[in-house]
Amino acid sequence: MKVFVTGASGYIGGSVAAYLIDAGHQVSGLARSAETADALEKLGIAPVRGTLEDAEVLATAAQEADAVVDAANAAHRDAAEALLKGLAGRRKAFIHTSGSSIVGTRAGGDLREDVFDEDTPFTPSPARVGRVTLDNDIRAAAANGVRSIIIAPSLIYGRGRGLNPHSMQVPWLIALAKKHGVAKHIGSGENRWSNVHIDDLVALYALALEKAPAGAFYFAENGENSMRDVSEAVSRMLGFGGRTQAMTVEEAAAEWGEGAAKDTMGSNSRVRAKRAREELGWQPHARSLIEEIERGCYAEDR
Repeated sequence: MKVFVTGASGYIGGSVAAYLIDAGHQVSGLARSAETADALEKLGIAPVRGTLEDAEVLATAAQEADAVVDAANAAHRDAAEALLKGLAGRRKAFIHTSGSSIVGTRAGGDLREDVFDEDTPFTPSPARVGRVTLDNDIRAAAANGVRSIIIAPSLIYGRGRGLNPHSMQVPWLIALAKKHGVAKHIGSGENRWSNVHIDDLVALYALALEKAPAGAFYFAENGENSMRDVSEAVSRMLGFGGRTQAMTVEEAAAEWGEGAAKDTMGSNSRVRAKRAREELGWQPHARSLIEEIERGCYAEDR
């Protein structure tokens, strides 16, 4: 199968691309620069020069592929529409990467009890309305002859397999702890996020390419932890004895930006990947997030 991947130089897209190559597929990937193109080519990924703003490049690459994985920007409508245009009427798979923050609740570090699976109604936060609308429009492209699929990962951890091996949230916590000499969380840190190992996530992409129906939507998770749990694990890894310290949303925003502080690090996003398990037979098996931190997965970030 010929698969075109946006975000092929990134954490998710690069890991998906590596997995597909190992499985015997031909993979092409979007490359913004000559340097990125050279790096992708060395990994066995055929570079396609362009950006998410190049609608014709995207449409042509999609038209020439047997399937598309869009893992560059969850909220980039123009890019998604260009890819869908290239796939229209061909019954080929289009996997768009969203995220479980679409059901996130801003909580300033406090716990919220709401838990969502793919069938649970929800009202997105103002910051995620556009993304949810895009997800729904992509799923509706099934009526236009596209096998469109949404995968919404929760907090992703573990070493990636591509050019960028680094996840986001855990390295943020590690960098902050090193900066201040203590691991920190927002407020009580009792807010909880579901999480999924990158290896399990890319296995879900492969299953979805193989057999997900048009219009499908899947959360990706295999457990959950509070941000306090994660911060304590970071503290132990860094030799701080598990000690943590609370910070305000405003302090967190100064470190990570307002959106990240309110909609990620201080929010709750608790999901269950019911359909991935029941419909696709997905069976995640990687080590838990806390084990991954404590057993040295993030040693390079120390």
